[in-house]
Order: sequence, then C-alpha cells, then structure tokens
Amino acid sequence: MTPTTKVLVAYGTTNGSTAQIAEAVAAVLRERGLTADVEAARSVASVAAYDAVVVGGGLYAGRWHKDARRFVRRHGRELSRRPLWLFSSGPLDATASERDIPPVPGVAKAMGRLDAREHITFGGRLEEGATGLVARMILRSGKGGDFRDFGAIEAWAGRVADELEIAA
Repeated sequence: MTPTTKVLVAYGTTNGSTAQIAEAVAAVLRERGLTADVEAARSVASVAAYDAVVVGGGLYAGRWHKDARRFVRRHGRELSRRPLWLFSSGPLDATASERDIPPVPGVAKAMGRLDAREHITFGGRLEEGATGLVARMILRSGKGGDFRDFGAIEAWAGRVADELEIAA
C-alpha cells in the first residue's frame, strides 16, 4: 500500500450517532495522509476501489445495526481480501470508556469469517428526538445521553492509520 491508501468507512445507524463516529474516524485517517470516504453501509455498491475498510454499527438489543450486518454479508468476499476493522457503538453508560467490551456474537462471527484485524466498542448516544419505540422508552426512563468518547475514537483511528502506514 502507498501513503495514498484509500479507505472506506461504512456505517449502519438509526439516529446518526454512529455516522458521527465514522466521520471522526475518517477525519483522523485524512489527517494522516490517507484518502477516506464515509458512506452509509446500505448505499455502498462495491468496495473494490478501496485498499482497506472500516465498518461500524450501532448496537440495538445486543445486535449490530441491520445495515452493517447486511454490508458485511453482501461484501464478505471482498472484505476478506483487504485490511478490515470493525467498531460498535451503543452502551448508554460509561462502560465503553472503563473497559474493553467484547463484540456481540454476530460481530464476533463476522470478525472470524472475514479475518478482521480488530473490533472496538464505543459508547453510544441517545438523545431527545431519537426515532423508534424502544429509543423513546429508554429516553422516558431517563437513560439517554451522549457517552461517546471522541478522544478514544480518534486514538483508535490513529492506530488504524499506524497499521496502514506500516503495511505501506
């Protein structure tokens, strides 16, 4: 790979929190001299133009967002042939900042099948205006908030960039 490595950062999100994490990851990759595109997972037709891929999905009831799940199934063959990193977002508390949270079972299975380099879980965000019955119930119970740690997100994206630079 060259310093102009092209990276796709694809995401599955319902209320935009995971999209913002994907944008933050791509911003760090760009700062490091990589070309990074950010796309909603459901809108990606092909990953053939990319040297590496990062896929993120929000967590809902112990499952990765459906668009992220479908993305890794649809593009599995191509993803297994290039460096791949996965992230999840979702805990609506400080646990993601306090300790490593293992991937949910479906993500763990995809990691093995696709030989992903790493998975990390970041805190999530759920705030007023969120769509969905469960989201509204969580908010009514007072358990919403923004638990994303952008310092940790940027540090992780820096490690991804480091690995891509070493491979160059």
